[in-house]
Amino acid sequence: MSNAATVLKPEPAPIMACTISRDVANFDLLIEDMEAEMGESWGDLGFQDAVLFLNQPEAASLKFVAIAVDSEDEADLKRIMGVISAAKDRGVHVILIAEEISPIALHQLLRNGADDFVPYPLPERALHDAIGRLGKTPAPVAELVAPELDRPHATAGFKATGGKDGVILPVHGLAGGAGATTFAVNLAWELATIDKKAPPRVCLLDFDFQYGSASTYLDLPRRESVYELLNDTSHMDADSFSQALTTFNDRLQVLTAPADMLPLDIVSGEDVGRLLDMARANFDFVVIDMPTTVVSWTETVLAHAHVYFALLELDMRSAQNALRMIRALKAEGLPSEKLRFVLNRAPRFADLTGKSRVRRLAESLDIAIEVQLSDGGKQVTQSNDHGLPLAETAAKSPLRKEIQKLAKSLYDLNRAAEAGRS
Repeated sequence: MSNAATVLKPEPAPIMACTISRDVANFDLLIEDMEAEMGESWGDLGFQDAVLFLNQPEAASLKFVAIAVDSEDEADLKRIMGVISAAKDRGVHVILIAEEISPIALHQLLRNGADDFVPYPLPERALHDAIGRLGKTPAPVAELVAPELDRPHATAGFKATGGKDGVILPVHGLAGGAGATTFAVNLAWELATIDKKAPPRVCLLDFDFQYGSASTYLDLPRRESVYELLNDTSHMDADSFSQALTTFNDRLQVLTAPADMLPLDIVSGEDVGRLLDMARANFDFVVIDMPTTVVSWTETVLAHAHVYFALLELDMRSAQNALRMIRALKAEGLPSEKLRFVLNRAPRFADLTGKSRVRRLAESLDIAIEVQLSDGGKQVTQSNDHGLPLAETAAKSPLRKEIQKLAKSLYDLNRAAEAGRS
């Protein structure tokens, strides 16, 4: 009987993975994804027990550990880095799951040996993809720039070919913090990924030479070649233009702001015109993140633009600045009809009082607010801090879906226009 019992007694499944956190209950989405990926072949540990377990024979079957941290864990970074080091010493891969931790803390954890990083809340299939990447040769951790994410964003993959007639789409925030850069970055990415089979060529130009944040929002390095390009556009050719661009995820080309703060008048209207002509000749869509300040070359951008997005919020400063902008353009005889007003952080659909305020704002300014964007909340801040578009971190966000819908509309209009010309 004892032999029969031994045969019938199922052996426990070997532990192939572990979550390690202060309290795994704070990461319920991680629990769901671990169960989906690993079944019963995973366990959970606290930081205080992790190193002890990693020294046990039972840990020999471990393939990876998922270390989950949030802002409260920043005071305990030394112990967490000790857990990462212990795992790496035993050949166990480390996936870092992070929610609302500072870029400096994230950088320290990645440099300490974490193999991959996934933001929390977990994007769809993000853990699955991270597990799939384990074991593949990553870039040396010592060369990573915080916060570094596992993606081929800085590879040179663009070759100037010419022959295009791109659509110029500037984005101008009418007040500080109106969300212009977030909108520009996400619109550019949605356009670049709108067609999986034949994606359009898309370029994002950061023309805020002092406080430009497009490189931060996409976690891209700022190249010295950008300054060299801006400083002498008269000798610019296709090669020098392409060398100044940085590639994000093999899809989007970005001209970041220079590494150093520069005066906005470092370029003239002629310089900007040359840049736009070069970009338009090589891309289907050119999205421009404009500075809030109106400068001498703003007129050049407006003249080249097909649609000029002006972002505002539902407050008095935005209303006053919109009025000033309209008056200035009309006084100079400039094409104010190109302005397309975008209301960021718009009231929810059930907020009747808020919708009434939007209607009164539009009537008082004698404008049409053609696009209303939801308030993305913390997801926007997390996405920007992690250096990823919303499509990668919060694909189901209402804000992301609204920008995606706008991108699809622009793409369809451009295709219809091309078909009409042919």
